Amino acid sequence: MAEVVAIADLHKYEGQDVTVRGWLYDRTDKGKLQFLQVRDGSGICQAVAFQNDLPEDVFAQIRGLTQESSLIISGPVRADKRAPGVPGGFEVGIKEAQILQIADEYPITPKDHGVEFLMDHRHLWVRSKRQWAILRIRSTVINTIRNWLDDHGYLLVDTPIITPAAGESTTELFQITYFDDVAYLAQTGQLYNEANMAAFGKVYCFGPTFRSEKSKTRRHLTEFWMVEPEMAFYSLEDLMDMEEQFVSAIVQRVLEKHKVELEILERDTSHLERVIPAFPRISYDEAVERLHKLRDEEVDPEKKALLDIEWGNDFGSPHETALTQQFEKPVFVYNYPTAVKAFYMQPVEGRPEVCRSVDLLAPEGYGEITGGSERIWDSQLMEDRVAKIGISRENYEWYLSLRRFGAVPHAGFGLGVERTVAWICGLQHIRETIPYARMLKRLYP
Repeated sequence: MAEVVAIADLHKYEGQDVTVRGWLYDRTDKGKLQFLQVRDGSGICQAVAFQNDLPEDVFAQIRGLTQESSLIISGPVRADKRAPGVPGGFEVGIKEAQILQIADEYPITPKDHGVEFLMDHRHLWVRSKRQWAILRIRSTVINTIRNWLDDHGYLLVDTPIITPAAGESTTELFQITYFDDVAYLAQTGQLYNEANMAAFGKVYCFGPTFRSEKSKTRRHLTEFWMVEPEMAFYSLEDLMDMEEQFVSAIVQRVLEKHKVELEILERDTSHLERVIPAFPRISYDEAVERLHKLRDEEVDPEKKALLDIEWGNDFGSPHETALTQQFEKPVFVYNYPTAVKAFYMQPVEGRPEVCRSVDLLAPEGYGEITGGSERIWDSQLMEDRVAKIGISRENYEWYLSLRRFGAVPHAGFGLGVERTVAWICGLQHIRETIPYARMLKRLYP
């Protein structure tokens, strides 16, 4: 048998015999010629079976192949610009073929299927070219996140998935039975990150997080992946400086590595090419003013109503979309009202109704990519804050004690992988950005 190679590497073997192992993506019957589209996970290539080159029984088997049948083929690699595939331009002339299995009738066909049907068959849908492209980009996003942080002095410190209390809001927690106690699936690792930060200076946690909010929007999942860096001696301005470098590195790495995948997705990459530092920065106050101006200029009553907002309210999707349409790059919105943010965020000096927080909004209407803040580090201020909002001291005693043992100014943020992938890929719904989406009405497969 010739050397087994990945389809993505065929261009290295022009004129040589190779072996490709994979699955039938598609087949075109031309009588004595059979044009196979074979995928192996690394790509898709054209393989040509000519009746005169193969034993009669083998050629008959090839003519009877069904979509997603598994096979092993061997033959010479030929350069041909017309050869379709991913990345394309090379094909394999089949001299030997071993059929491992003739697949049953495949439920996903080239015809249009409804979203619910495709989600019910997600375990098979991930094999399609579009989903293949999205999930490969997701992998690079995750890899770049880790590499950038590791290369810039951050230490990965894992935080628990099972926790005794909320990190932010108790209304968004999945409650579980933990032996004789009540516990919750973590909605953030941030509180533990603050403890880890005091041990290592710059840290991050990276893992699944859970939100039980009953949202049906295209931006929400109940289970998603989030990276959360936390840094000692960082101000809000330091945080924004770091974030724009970090996010830019992720986007530029995808552009560098995934031209083929982005072409499959028909992504207009001109928007992504502009994602380089520095990013615009506006205060929440300015953002509200901008929205009021847009509202006042709007003629359509429905759109005017969507843009309406009172100072003190958090932004919804229409507000974020309208704001980002005014910029070509991601935009920072900082100093949100304290009432709409988590209890641990540092108040602005002289304006306790506003906190030192910041969200990074992606362009093209993709909404919040990161959310972060300076953290309250003064022990008495944190005690006053906890007393005011009425949360249980018992569950947070360990967290409160951090302020009594070497407290320093610090800051951190969380970046949602799925929202980032949706933005980079230009997807309208977040459900395609994760292999098996968990949503309000989706627990299968």
